Parts: sequence; C-alpha cells; structure tokens
Amino acid sequence: MQIPIRVKICGLSSQETVDAAVTLKADYIGFVFFHKSPRFITPEKCTKLVKNIPKTVTRVGLIVDADNALLKDITANECIDMLQLQGQETPERIEEIRQKTGLRIMKAIGVSRKKDLSKIKPYLDVVDQLLIDAKPPKGSVLPGGNGIAFDWEILRGEKWSIPWILAGGLNAANVKEAIDIT
Repeated sequence: MQIPIRVKICGLSSQETVDAAVTLKADYIGFVFFHKSPRFITPEKCTKLVKNIPKTVTRVGLIVDADNALLKDITANECIDMLQLQGQETPERIEEIRQKTGLRIMKAIGVSRKKDLSKIKPYLDVVDQLLIDAKPPKGSVLPGGNGIAFDWEILRGEKWSIPWILAGGLNAANVKEAIDIT
C-alpha cells in the first residue's frame, strides 16, 4: 500500500514565496512565530500573507514554548489552521494549548539515534501529527534541525498511530531516497 506523500514548506515570509508554494501544490505552508529565527514574522504579516491561500492548504504556525499571550496574538486573526510546537512542550501543556486555541497540533521531535524515537510515545495521544526532525546542532539557539538531515535509517519500518512528516535537510537530490527509506 502506497502512503500518500504530503509536502510542507516552512518559514515563508514573502508573498512571492507563499504564492510559489501554492502554485507548486504544497499541502502545508508554515509561518515562523519565533523571534530568534531569521524567518520570523508577526501575526499581522501572517494575516496579509494568507489571503490567497486556498482552503485545501493547511496554514501552520511554528511556535517555540509560546506563552498564552503569544498564542492569543497568533490565533486572534485566524491566519493559521494548525500549530507546530517546536519547543519543550509537555503533553500537559499541549492539551492546554489545544483547549486555548482550538487548533490542530503538530509536535516536532528531534532525533539523531534510534533510541531518540522513544520521545515520541508520550505525544501520540495528545497531538494530531508528528514532525520528525534532526536535533539542533550543539550550541544552536534555534530549535529544530536547521535544515540538516539525520540518518533516516532509524525510521525504517517505524509506524505510529498518527500521521507524521519527515523534516530536515530534504532537497531535490535526496527526497526520493528519504521517502524510500522511511
């Protein structure tokens, strides 16, 4: 059985990149609401960028250990459909975020070795989707894999009860290999 492949393009911050992602039929378009990121945008800018995104595309807001005030700012203008939690959010905090926002939740999990996959289990009952990414490089102030690929072999044969997305270092030269392995 072939599993459908869905594409997420994240960190968009201009109308040109949003329009290109829509034209190329991305399934998810991500906006970064983390001040330390070079791809950071404000909720107000997000509202402007999403005006022409069709309802078939999921608009994702990436946050990192956001407080309730930021959650309120992001969700007040309804520019996103789903939150991507990229920080150290616990399952309890995720439940609180879901109740406060009413949005679907994607939890990012950083991995580098097979044993890191054990971090996934506590989230399976509280999120709608997983995003499996590389661990941040040592000393990085940015969470996530920062565009670095990890050894996808650790995912071979893994199955979870909820949908998941592979992230980190994917490009035209390696994406087919990543799909074949995972």
